[in-house]
Amino acid sequence: MKVIDEFLARADTLAPGLVEGLYLHGSIALGDYRPGVSDIDFVAVTSAPAAPDLLRRLHRSLPRRPHLDGIFVTRDDLRRDPATLPPGPAIHENRVLAATDFERNLVTWHVLAQGGVAVRGPQHPEIFTDWPALAARTRDNLESYWRPWTRRMRTHPAALTAAAVSWGVLGVARLRNTLEAGRVTAKTDAGEFAVRTYGSRWEPIVGEALRIRCGGSPRFRNPLRRRAEMLAFLTRALTH
Repeated sequence: MKVIDEFLARADTLAPGLVEGLYLHGSIALGDYRPGVSDIDFVAVTSAPAAPDLLRRLHRSLPRRPHLDGIFVTRDDLRRDPATLPPGPAIHENRVLAATDFERNLVTWHVLAQGGVAVRGPQHPEIFTDWPALAARTRDNLESYWRPWTRRMRTHPAALTAAAVSWGVLGVARLRNTLEAGRVTAKTDAGEFAVRTYGSRWEPIVGEALRIRCGGSPRFRNPLRRRAEMLAFLTRALTH
């Protein structure tokens, strides 16, 4: 990808030898990248801590689209449980963050181990993984984030937007699919899983969520009806 080539060229000019490895994760690694919709998620492996001022200079030269979102870690960091790491530098939504927990988590580590795309560095770097811990955190996320989110959407105007439908339906379905599959799964795969698991009753709202992500003709004319179907599906999937 052109933006990745530009990123590496600029990094090598500003700080030769700093970026030892560059790996793509997220939708690219999961085979679910959608141009114009998906971000490009990366993990840059550096020979020394990346200074925020340097990252700001690097970021200023990059295109604004697609979003290039990623973190900067050392090889030793990848060998450790990310929960034990201190906050570190990242680029997120066209902003440089000096110290954040963004993407420094077991999901990122697992996706890298499953199928991270090596742009620079060893094809299969040593990466810490812990499936039982990730599964436990996934179940906790369903309860601590998605159940309250679903309650809020009953009266929140954002629930009438296409973005909320895609985020909610595919977000919960993806976590359920991940737990069932024993690996981190993609959003599109999760949509297929949802219909297969919960039945054809839910095909219209799942199809609408996939349509919002992938393109196609709307499945609902009435946003109120769409919200009702989204909330009904989420209630069903959260009770599993």
